Amino acid sequence: QVQLVESGGGLMQTGDSLRLACAISGRTFRNHAMAWFRQAPGTEREFVAIISLSGDEYSDSVKGRSTISRDYDNNMMYLQMNSLKPEDTAIYYCAAGAPIATPNPGSYDYWGHGTQVTVSS
Repeated sequence: QVQLVESGGGLMQTGDSLRLACAISGRTFRNHAMAWFRQAPGTEREFVAIISLSGDEYSDSVKGRSTISRDYDNNMMYLQMNSLKPEDTAIYYCAAGAPIATPNPGSYDYWGHGTQVTVSS
């Protein structure tokens, strides 16, 4: 049974840094894309970052201040975010299982339950 469990969220201040973690169990997804998405109240789920065998990609909103990474030995995925802004406030989800790197959330078969990130000004 595949499980994705996010951690690392919390209440942050503008300009802070944080590292979100996604613990993966039941499968390694070495040959599939994994991604971080986020969803703020009243909005649709938004692509944040993707990592796959072909590299990594970022949304314009986090590019230059975020890094997605994988730890294959421990079956983890991370999202390092720096220079946090109030508009980064959202529930952050990790997702896995897309056959290609895509920002389309419908292409991912597995999702975690999310971790709340709140950034105050």
